[in-house]
Amino acid sequence: MPRTSSIATSDVDLFGRELMEDPYPVLRRLRDLSGVVYMREHGYYLLARYTDVRAALRDWRTFSSAHGTGLVPELNAGQVGGLLGSDPPDHDLLRSVLSDQVAPRAINKLRDTVGLRAAELVDAVVGQGSFDAISQLAQRLPLQVVADLIGIPVEGREKLIPGADAAFAAFGPLTPELEERLPSLVAFLEWIAQVGTRDQLTEGSWGAAVLDAVDDGRLPPDKAFPLMRAFLVAGMDTTVNGIGSMLRTFAERPDVWAEVRQDPRLGNAAFEETLRLESPVQAFFRETTCDVEIDGTTIPAGSRVCLHFGSANRDERHFADPDRFDLHRGALDHLAFGNGVHGCAGQALARMEARALVQALTERVATLVPAGDPVRHYNPVLRGLQELPITVVVQSRGEGGRP
Repeated sequence: MPRTSSIATSDVDLFGRELMEDPYPVLRRLRDLSGVVYMREHGYYLLARYTDVRAALRDWRTFSSAHGTGLVPELNAGQVGGLLGSDPPDHDLLRSVLSDQVAPRAINKLRDTVGLRAAELVDAVVGQGSFDAISQLAQRLPLQVVADLIGIPVEGREKLIPGADAAFAAFGPLTPELEERLPSLVAFLEWIAQVGTRDQLTEGSWGAAVLDAVDDGRLPPDKAFPLMRAFLVAGMDTTVNGIGSMLRTFAERPDVWAEVRQDPRLGNAAFEETLRLESPVQAFFRETTCDVEIDGTTIPAGSRVCLHFGSANRDERHFADPDRFDLHRGALDHLAFGNGVHGCAGQALARMEARALVQALTERVATLVPAGDPVRHYNPVLRGLQELPITVVVQSRGEGGRP
């Protein structure tokens, strides 16, 4: 509990279903209330303003990940010592294992392969006319790309999407909804343990590189499986939800799609603005290692602190007219991929996947329109869609429209 009664407090449950569709008006009120708000529901401190969240992300010595980045200690235990649940120098060691594979030069070599995958998926759906853009595009491309890179077998990959989703849900409170997801999480973890072996992983894959690091003595054996799991989880649902939200914008905003179709290079800007406006990972937690004062409020050492990316990315103190989708905003300083030492290692790959999908769509699709109401997916930490029915009109031959 906070040490002083003068601290701003709130009884809002930021992880509840009530706020699932539109949490942003409540988050704005919390930002206006104070730089630090003690959330009595679940008992943690909230940082919701851009400047404070970014500063905390960059100050790992004060805002530590070493006790896990979720809310509940019991659920954090499984990630402690892993890529998310560690601080330098341990975190630097883990990240270095695949540093060559996720470097921009290495990711750029994947461009043709990812582009081909995206084109194949788009070709398959445009022939249908109407389809679910989440299950058939947003989920399918990251699943194929990331699973192939890690080198895991094709059989059993159906566990990846529900497993990664359950892993993210475990960063929030222990609720009945989370308990329902635990079997998916257990099945996912057991499967990764089974296939993350030398005889199962593709030679030359990222997973094989992790095992090479163990053989070379660069990585303790007990860190191999958690590291593979971390890249699978982080490389899956964040990209899925970001792409899904972008496709929703294209369907609901024909003016945006027309501009992107005219100049597919704007697909990069569309994805970045989507990440800012609908941050796929809404929040992660840290634990303070000492007393820290923010906006006149002291957060005691040993406190759980929620760094709310979704709120920070809509903070009017930093972004003008933050609730508006602006294709030309150029806000590359958003926090959707984190910041500092824990900035997402796979963000270059996520951007490449989104860019490839946009390119494939602009070459084949004249218009996208909603074919029904989108269905919001409930996850206390992730923000995304369960279903996105879309109808497309195929582009006429020679209609490209690109400069």
